[in-house]
Amino acid sequence: MTGSNAEQAISHEKYVSVATFRKTGVAVATATWIVPLDGGRVGLLTSSASGKAKRLRNNSSLTLQPSDVRGRVKADTTPVTGTVELVTSGPDFEAITSGMNAKYGLMVRIMRLVDSVRHLGKGPFPYADTGVVITLQG
Repeated sequence: MTGSNAEQAISHEKYVSVATFRKTGVAVATATWIVPLDGGRVGLLTSSASGKAKRLRNNSSLTLQPSDVRGRVKADTTPVTGTVELVTSGPDFEAITSGMNAKYGLMVRIMRLVDSVRHLGKGPFPYADTGVVITLQG
């Protein structure tokens, strides 16, 4: 799959396994939600305090693959690679946020609540304050 075909397929998945890379080159995969953006790009949200955001600030490459909610990659699917731009405001951030609300609805509010409870007493951990704009490699 290349270009818009890859974007079409991956952006319509409910969950994708996102592999980001440590400075050592070791991949760290996490399951996340994904939405289509204009220009054949896709987007997701993360916390600016997350390991994922830290790894992406050091290495803007990632790999996406369809998965289940636990991040188990779906059989007979092919990984898609991309490069990332992190955004905290502006049209791309707004497009990702509104896309998430449209695609995942009530689950967005439930996950925000679950996340805030999970981080109680651990200091500030902002929820979904960073947009990850992904340009897929053709």
